Amino acid sequence: MQEQVDERGQEQDRERRGLLRIGLAEVYNPSMVPTLNPGDQLVVQYGAAVRPGDVVVLRHPFRQDLLIVKRVVERREGGWWVMGDNPLVENDSREFGTVPEEFVVARAWVRLRRPPGAGQRSPAALLSWLASALRPLRAAPVAAPASRLSRRLRAR
Repeated sequence: MQEQVDERGQEQDRERRGLLRIGLAEVYNPSMVPTLNPGDQLVVQYGAAVRPGDVVVLRHPFRQDLLIVKRVVERREGGWWVMGDNPLVENDSREFGTVPEEFVVARAWVRLRRPPGAGQRSPAALLSWLASALRPLRAAPVAAPASRLSRRLRAR
């Protein structure tokens, strides 16, 4: 029992000093479009503090062997309410409810967009890719899906 307390104390000390583990995660489905596209890589920080608006990697509540990427909307009784940025994909808390806090694995910090295909290596294409390839993922204000959709439609 004493070992567990010591390990937790050391972990808290590392968190305070910012020495959390960093890793990469890949996006596979369109639930976070337009923020993230399939094939994008994420630089993630394991064990980082989470707040509403953050993009996180978490264990799916019904299949804990499956990791998913979602945006944290708010804290509710029993954990976090999470949603994808794509209002047309409902593989989020609308489908599976609140996610226990211990299922949140990592917080995403930076998106790395994959380079253009072999046929698109013109200087203009490369410059365009460079401008959008590396982008920090800041906490975004979270709105209801209907209002996000209507705002997107008005902007077109």
